[in-house]
Amino acid sequence: MPEQPAPPQRARSRPPKRVWVRRTAGFLALTAAAYLGGIGATSLLPTTVTTTNYTAQVRLTPAPTLTSTIHSPTSLGDINLTFRSILPAPGVDATVGVRENITALFDERRISIQALQPTDGEVGRAISSALGKLALRFTAGAVLAMVLALGVLAYGRRRRPTGHHVLAAGLAVTTAVLGTGLGAWQSYQPSKLESFSTTGLLGTLRRNAGLLSDVETRAQQATPYVRNLLALSQALQEKFVPGEINQPTAARILLVSDVHGANQYPVMKRIIADEQIDAVIDAGDLLNFGSVAEAEAAGLFSSIAGLGVPYLFVRGNHDAGSPDDQALLQRMSRLRNVVLLEGTPGGYTQASVNGVTIAGFNDPRWFGDDNKDNAAKQTPAAEAFNRAYAGRHVPDIVVSHEPGAVEKVESAGVLVNGHLHTDQLEGNRIGVGTFTGGGTVSHFVQDAEKSGTDDEGELAGQPYAFDIAVFGQRCTLTSLTRYTYRNLIQGRPAYDDVQVINGSTIEPSIEDAAGSGGSTDSTSSTRACAEGTGLSRTSVTEPPTTVDAGPRP
Repeated sequence: MPEQPAPPQRARSRPPKRVWVRRTAGFLALTAAAYLGGIGATSLLPTTVTTTNYTAQVRLTPAPTLTSTIHSPTSLGDINLTFRSILPAPGVDATVGVRENITALFDERRISIQALQPTDGEVGRAISSALGKLALRFTAGAVLAMVLALGVLAYGRRRRPTGHHVLAAGLAVTTAVLGTGLGAWQSYQPSKLESFSTTGLLGTLRRNAGLLSDVETRAQQATPYVRNLLALSQALQEKFVPGEINQPTAARILLVSDVHGANQYPVMKRIIADEQIDAVIDAGDLLNFGSVAEAEAAGLFSSIAGLGVPYLFVRGNHDAGSPDDQALLQRMSRLRNVVLLEGTPGGYTQASVNGVTIAGFNDPRWFGDDNKDNAAKQTPAAEAFNRAYAGRHVPDIVVSHEPGAVEKVESAGVLVNGHLHTDQLEGNRIGVGTFTGGGTVSHFVQDAEKSGTDDEGELAGQPYAFDIAVFGQRCTLTSLTRYTYRNLIQGRPAYDDVQVINGSTIEPSIEDAAGSGGSTDSTSSTRACAEGTGLSRTSVTEPPTTVDAGPRP
């Protein structure tokens, strides 16, 4: 029989797509294993660093809630420094202890927080030492994880791993180490700090502006351990908080909302005195049922008049009983220190507090409306405000009651709203919590699906809250300090949480805002604000004309 010709050899083809998918998935799995192995090594063998008076065990944590965060738990509360970053970085968990030699310091009289506080150089050296040791442990853990992975692979295949497997494992270790290192390097820098917060007793005692300015006195009366932790907290704050936050300020503005008929103005007055507040911004819902009589009965108007600082107000959806109800605004206009940012429909007043400009508009809703399409109901009011401000200077702060209203404002430095009874922070929008925990009448959570509305509802059982916005001498927001509190005793709130947020992470550049439809006039970056220049008010219904100026009442 004649020989059959050999079949032609096929050209070697590329691996099918599913092979590449499998290989990619395998490499990602190896990288994840290397990353978790590195994290695990730092947890099992934490790094110990010391300063003159303190010691700390430092480890990395993969907890999503601590991404790009330095977390220091103590028995008196937690210290958290959160950083903003493009690449996520693993959280750093530092458990701090006090060295035995510190007890000798307490034999001295007049021992102070400053004496206990580690220097900036000590903190820097401790951080550098911790990073180096963590890097070595992380790398060792990642390599060990890959050795174990290759061992499992060899056992399952009953043969040695191929060169491709070893190469993939090596690349996975390199990717995990370099990726983690790059994420940590570009995250944990003072310029990237987003917020510095403390909880528990530390949140109550930690030094921050006027409200906690007597921390040294309180610390002298506390146990040595409390003093030590306060010193540590202060050292971390001075190390990581950007310097501009602590620069001289032009205006300190208290942000409140949703009083709902509860007369807790004695507490507010105490905060104003302790924090050296220049003005109060109230984002609305002073009432519950739209009736001025309930505010008269609770003594709200006399309490507002007695605050001693300007009180800037926009009406909320509970502050009127019908679309045309102006009774609350008319009553508020009789108070000397009240500035109505929209005193009559379309009649806007822009306030200037030490050079910081504030504008706003009322909620067009009222108590008893059908509660449907609430976001859409804000559109005419927002559009009217935008038309009035077209071609004008971009306000540093724009206020309205509902988030759906301020989100429609075309240009502003900072947006402020209330309504939801919980604090929020989205971009340059600051959602202020309820100052009175919901007031005298509790509000229930709405189920938007069952009620057929698009409103997020007003929430029940919210903590008491307020914010303090601090503006620097260039009229830009330098910091936002957020407080939640409880247990009102003799007008003094007990603080559950204090959080300081870097203002540069909140406020967009005014140039960007102006470019989206705002003014081409002078901007915040070129203006100068000055503390003590007081309050002025400008009508925005006509070409700007100053109608009242002078020191704060």
